[in-house]
Amino acid sequence: MRNLNRRTFILGGIAAGGLAATGTGLAMPRGARAATTPLPYPFTLGVASGDPSPDGFVLWTRLAPGPLAIDGLGGMPDRDVEVTWEVATDEAMTDVVASGTVVAVQTSSHSVHVEPAGLAPARDYYYRFTAEGSQSPVGRTRTAPAAGTLPSQLVFDVASCAHFEQGWYHAYRYMAADRPDLVLFLGDYIYEKTSSISSDVRGYVITSEVQTLAQYRQRYAQHRTDPALQAAHAAAPWIVVFDDHELKNNWAGADTTDPSPARRAAAFQAYYENMPLRASAVPAGSAMPLYRQLDWGTLARFHMLDTRQFRSPQAASGDCATIRSTSRTLTGALQEQWLLDAFTDHTARWDFLGQQVMFAQSDTDGSASTCDVNTDAWDGYTAQRQRITQGWVDRGVRNPVVLTGDVHRHWAANLKLDYWNTSAAPVGTELVATSISSVNQQADPSAAFLAANPHLRYVGNKRGYVRATLTPAQLTAEFVTVSSAFQSDPAKVTSSVARRFAVLDGQPGLKDA
Repeated sequence: MRNLNRRTFILGGIAAGGLAATGTGLAMPRGARAATTPLPYPFTLGVASGDPSPDGFVLWTRLAPGPLAIDGLGGMPDRDVEVTWEVATDEAMTDVVASGTVVAVQTSSHSVHVEPAGLAPARDYYYRFTAEGSQSPVGRTRTAPAAGTLPSQLVFDVASCAHFEQGWYHAYRYMAADRPDLVLFLGDYIYEKTSSISSDVRGYVITSEVQTLAQYRQRYAQHRTDPALQAAHAAAPWIVVFDDHELKNNWAGADTTDPSPARRAAAFQAYYENMPLRASAVPAGSAMPLYRQLDWGTLARFHMLDTRQFRSPQAASGDCATIRSTSRTLTGALQEQWLLDAFTDHTARWDFLGQQVMFAQSDTDGSASTCDVNTDAWDGYTAQRQRITQGWVDRGVRNPVVLTGDVHRHWAANLKLDYWNTSAAPVGTELVATSISSVNQQADPSAAFLAANPHLRYVGNKRGYVRATLTPAQLTAEFVTVSSAFQSDPAKVTSSVARRFAVLDGQPGLKDA
């Protein structure tokens, strides 16, 4: 069992800094009013960072002395609160290199988003917040390498699907112990509806499906009270995208009436308030600009996709005409073209598509005439999948790798232009991260299914995440699992690597490692 690096509370004075930064909520900060009553300890939801650049990152916290308050406001008084932030080169916070002040306001549930700039590339930093005499835990983050430089290594974790009720967050504890350079979270950070399985280990405060802004805010707060989740956020910067449960199960953006625009706006506002996202992602009503690209020098480019806001509604399994229609889309035409245009830029040695649903074909029997598939996946959007795959082949993308969540199982797959041709060479790789805690209630794939889909190299049905180690020459993917998500005692839960694969530079496809 790994030794877990627990975050500590650091006491000390506030140092002045001189580097530029911006601090935003969903509303422009108003002038801070003097406190009329002492504010109880407000940092119950921890700290986080995200979206690193060569000279900065996003820093996040949310003030909530009573995080489970049903009104979603975290027990905060109806007044502005001045929050000081600091960035240092050491965990003891003695060498402060940037600092500033931002005002947390109730209209953004007293959340804080700060974007320090002017920092050195490719190095660790530490940060904390102070509000009315209370100090937050110290978090670790990291800047990206300078543009045009080729780092020797990048370690990142890939995770998704963390149903609070269905399991303890032991996988987050092990992610924190990894101290990776990055964490990619690919959706279902919260669940909008409650679970009904007999193995549930804990319950939500709100037992009905959440639909209002207050309810979404309270749901995020309940998730963030978990110490393992707080530790994972404090250990590394995160790059996040949502899937369906941050709003409503199986929602599709092309259906503009269900969920309603008001419910979308509420869910997106709560998502922004609780994620370490830049001001460029602030929602505009019922829309949110989420898809984006982030570079790690010339080693890697992460294309973070949004497969929900522009998605065509799900087809019926077996409806071949609809499933194969060229007009069906998971990303919308504009995002698809944005991605294809990015494939023409060959500055990164490895291109990662961070997205939500399984990309590889997983037909029931491998027959080209069969459309009995999971249509909440790229199998239900076959023409667009073919265009994107052909797009990276035609544009000479050197090392395309699709990163996926959603399905509550580990998968490893070779990607092809023609899945029906078993002798066709791979043109890319897919790594699917199992859930942090969400249960998979479907039957395990049969031997016949796996035989009909030989490009599916591995499947595992335990909770965990994917740990990736990237160098210019090789990607090593470790499918990490925890021994149990139902055991409450962390001392009785271990982690292990269930399977390990390698992808070599310029050689698409999985190799045993």
